[in-house]
Amino acid sequence: MSPVSNTEPDLEYCHDTVQEVSRTFALTIDALGDPLADEICVGYLLCRIPDTIEDASHIPVATKSDLLQTFRATVASTSTTTSNGFVDAIQPWISTGTDSADWDLVRNAPTVIETFEAFDAKTKTAMRQPIQELTTGMIRFVERYAAENGLRIQSDLELRSYTHYVAGTVGTMITNLLTRESLPKEQRQTLETTKEAFGRLLQLVNISKDVYEDYTTENNIYLPAEWLAKEGVPQAELLSERNRTGVTRVIERVLTRAESHLSPAREFIQAMPIESGNTVAAWAIPYLLAVGTLRELQANPTNALEADAVKVPRSEVYAIAAAINETGRANLEGLQRIVADQRLDEFEGPITHV
Repeated sequence: MSPVSNTEPDLEYCHDTVQEVSRTFALTIDALGDPLADEICVGYLLCRIPDTIEDASHIPVATKSDLLQTFRATVASTSTTTSNGFVDAIQPWISTGTDSADWDLVRNAPTVIETFEAFDAKTKTAMRQPIQELTTGMIRFVERYAAENGLRIQSDLELRSYTHYVAGTVGTMITNLLTRESLPKEQRQTLETTKEAFGRLLQLVNISKDVYEDYTTENNIYLPAEWLAKEGVPQAELLSERNRTGVTRVIERVLTRAESHLSPAREFIQAMPIESGNTVAAWAIPYLLAVGTLRELQANPTNALEADAVKVPRSEVYAIAAAINETGRANLEGLQRIVADQRLDEFEGPITHV
């Protein structure tokens, strides 16, 4: 994908780019209607830009921190830092490697920011604070592990903190957008109580399945050092063949933590208002894909230590999308039970009212 040549609002560019950088999240956006599809699309890209910088092992830590601070200032409502200034700062570090779609996005940050600025004031207020908090958390973790130039989560508490910053904040942004208009008190309270669970669930599933890639590609270790130490495994020897049993036990602990978010994440989806372009499918599909990935990992947790990614097969993705569109959120718990047990595309029973 080539960079765009202007800094005008460009929703078409944003939607095309989401398809390039995250096919999974693109499923959510494709299932939404206007205006929420545009808002979630731009909001996701504004979270993906700092995430790409955080994971860039070729950028020195001090520079990485400065770049993230510049990006945060660019998004701020009172910022005097222009988006073009951010691109000028990042230009020497833009990678042309295998993740070129992510770096094309970084290069074209002005277009995404200008598209964000074209939203109305209420929408920008709903999105701005969570994006800035996400970026603030990334700065803190990058600086904390400056000596390693890669994250090294040390404890259970730190894992909770990290997932709050990089995923819980996304749940907050979604909730802010969904609650711009008046809602019944109980419905609003349910959303506020469960808003972080959805994002944390997806993040913990990713941490579990991407152990090999996170370490070898980005020099990041999210399995807590204290959990590994109980298994006699130093973080630096994460991928050693002799440590497979111990590391597998730690992966299973992360999977258990992810499972603890299933029920509140489902409550979050069930409490959502279906208006302003929102749909059940947009959130139920990634939720059920997370359930399917948990199933695959629980069956073979050592696969997370291999180069081949753990994935739900595309045929099951299609089956999940078709099932949730047919049955709606009233059947979400039943579909969860099926997918937790077996591939939905191989399920031979009725999917209604299971």
